Amino acid sequence: MDEELYQAFITESEESITQLNNSLLELEANPDDTEAIDDIFRQAHTLKGNFGAMGFDNAATVAHAVEDLLDEIRHERLAVTPDRMDLVFDGMDEILEILHDIEEHGESKSDPSDLVEEIRAAAEGGDEGGNEESATTEETASASEDEDGDDVLAVAAETLDLASDELADTELLYHAAIELDAGDMKGVDAGLFLGGVPDDIDVVGSVPNIDSIEEGEFEDGFALLIAGTPESELGPTLADLWKVERVELTDVSAVLTDDFDPETASDSGTEGAAAAENVETADAGADATDAVESAESDPDDATADADAGDADADGVDPTEAEAAVAAVEAAYSDGADADGSADAAETPDDAATDAEAASESAAAANAADADENPETDADDESADDDGDEESADDDGDEESADDDGDDEASDSETEQEGSDETDDDASKRADEAKEEKDRSISAVKSVRVDVDQLDELHELVEQLVTSRIKLRQAMEGQADMTSGLDTLDELDKISTNLQNTVMDMRLIPLKKVFDKFPRMVRDIAREQDKRVRFKVEGEDIELDRTILDEISDPLMHVLRNAVDHGIEAPDVREANGKSRTGTVELSARREHDTVVITVSDDGAGIDADSLRDKVVSEGLATRDELNELPDEEVYDYVYHPGLSTNDEITDVSGRGVGMDVVKTTVEALDGSVGVTSTPGEGSVFTIRLPVSVAIIKVLFVRVGEREFGVPIKYIDEISRRQEVRTVNGAEVVVHEDDIFPLIRLRDALDVDIDERDTGMIVRIRPADRQVALHCDHVTRQEEVVVTPLQGPLSGTSGLSGTAVIGDGNVIPILDVSTLELPDGGRQAMREWTPPSNDESGEVEEAAD
Repeated sequence: MDEELYQAFITESEESITQLNNSLLELEANPDDTEAIDDIFRQAHTLKGNFGAMGFDNAATVAHAVEDLLDEIRHERLAVTPDRMDLVFDGMDEILEILHDIEEHGESKSDPSDLVEEIRAAAEGGDEGGNEESATTEETASASEDEDGDDVLAVAAETLDLASDELADTELLYHAAIELDAGDMKGVDAGLFLGGVPDDIDVVGSVPNIDSIEEGEFEDGFALLIAGTPESELGPTLADLWKVERVELTDVSAVLTDDFDPETASDSGTEGAAAAENVETADAGADATDAVESAESDPDDATADADAGDADADGVDPTEAEAAVAAVEAAYSDGADADGSADAAETPDDAATDAEAASESAAAANAADADENPETDADDESADDDGDEESADDDGDEESADDDGDDEASDSETEQEGSDETDDDASKRADEAKEEKDRSISAVKSVRVDVDQLDELHELVEQLVTSRIKLRQAMEGQADMTSGLDTLDELDKISTNLQNTVMDMRLIPLKKVFDKFPRMVRDIAREQDKRVRFKVEGEDIELDRTILDEISDPLMHVLRNAVDHGIEAPDVREANGKSRTGTVELSARREHDTVVITVSDDGAGIDADSLRDKVVSEGLATRDELNELPDEEVYDYVYHPGLSTNDEITDVSGRGVGMDVVKTTVEALDGSVGVTSTPGEGSVFTIRLPVSVAIIKVLFVRVGEREFGVPIKYIDEISRRQEVRTVNGAEVVVHEDDIFPLIRLRDALDVDIDERDTGMIVRIRPADRQVALHCDHVTRQEEVVVTPLQGPLSGTSGLSGTAVIGDGNVIPILDVSTLELPDGGRQAMREWTPPSNDESGEVEEAAD
């Protein structure tokens, strides 16, 4: 198989699975979003076609089963439930596992037949107790719902004054049936519920009336009639109020229309009850007749069922797969249309879908080839923006809805419910989940480049060639020296622009990594019976590809920690006066040449005293040492290797490894980590990273005859030596009522020279580290290529790497975060009291 085709298929499939996972999370949070389910069905359909066209039958079979289940949901024959969504997600995990096998070994021998049967049983109603029983149950439920809906309309009409001015301009009206987990004092709980209803929700009526509700005069629940608020907003708002156990919304806007007749609604309710009774007494022969009539009236559905059966029995025919692969290869290499070849080898229905998917895959690969078609940004839309492409499904040729490649921050709420699976199934699923968690998030294998950047790069190369010729002529004496110097200046400008363009091309949005986390958060929350709302902000912030590859695992560990350790169980949160649903937020922002990523939660926070006990029990510090530390410094122990605040080892935590990985990886990238916490309110983990680690600006400083580099991004101010004070025996520099412990580079770097009376102070930004560096001279600024320390020198305290400068000398680059702080420096910061105005020191004199 063509290597370029193979890699394009792997990359596109990974992106499609990630996008499909996030779309499924949105559907789970909003089951009534018909556009979302249509879009999800199309994505699953395309995924099935791509694997089938490439000849990977096992993945195509799983995708086909998932597609069938989604089709039942799309046609409202099945409802969106947590258990069904678990099956869909299991299918996605299985496809991803097969894809990883293909990537590693070139093929997959995985047998997903058990999972496929389980998914198909759910799609056919097997999880409801068999096909016939399920059909009867659903028809009965439908008739019952019709009856209930008509009864609710009658209640709304009887309760409200439909001619009142209050309802004159109202178009939306909902009947909200509320059930509270009320205790012995029902009136108090009901009063707290009503008091928590937001002011912008217009309650126009209730059954019983409000006074009766506040007195606790209701049985299992009560009903509110609410005007003007959409269902998508109303449902989550009511469900999050005090003691709410269940909310059922019914649209009763029909009572607001001029042609509404309350008597007709009442009669319809009676007819609905009779219809339900008739359904219950229907015999099997009638059901069979209905099934035949349904197949005749909707041949597409019958075809879909037949296709499902064929896929179950035989998978993808090898001859068809071989022809499809040849068609796809032709599309990648020659730009030919794959549809014709596919049609020649397949049945009409299957050919249309598989050839369409192959065409989409070919479009993505061509877009990824910068030499043939540099507009690689089109990859984002390769699956859905091919003109008037249509998706073959049970409704015929339904036009596909476009995907939004720039999705806003995800805000999904996961409500955990009990599962009916057996112990064996639960154990199997836990093992599969553990294997998935242990797998690192895949590295970035491709970078999308804007065509304007390629044009700019080409133009710079042309200028570079011209300048090279001019410089050679000057060196050979064909031009005067002035011309040669001008050419050097020109080369300097060209190389700078070339460097900036190439570095920009390496930048990748954090969305590439962030998109993988909503599904992970959902799964952990569901396993632990927690309700978590996950928010993402700043996903458009860009980082160098190298850093993006490395930061995936640390972020995964921090997020797992937030859900597992931070967010409490719903009952615990409610007992503490919090919403039953916790919030975890992942955000990023740019500060100069640094990207700051934070993971915050509104959970239990870190108990500093409990952490002290754990540290003492592990022998990492004495009780007296810890008692002297403020809570802010005690929190830093969560990053210590082998230390975990969880006494029980689980699939998620307990080994004391995750947070150590975070600290080690981030500091290896020349970044820093931090944590703040408020017990009972939550925690914030902060990761600071450079935008790029390849080329950085440094300030060269001298200590005696030795020269060192300090990254400019860490420096806040450079000044001549000023008054140095002593606090708690440590030297400090005072700046705007804050103190900065002084690190003399002569001592920290063990440079054997005599101390000078004069010197320079380089003050580091407090956000990175609140210290000041003392050196003899500050010489110049330059951009350098930093090479990390390797072998036995790796991890040397105070050094992050080396750089070769123009004269061939190797200059050590300082790591300000690991430079050794003099004794008493930390204690001096704790004991420092800002001086009064008359005690303030001399004004600092800034250096040029």
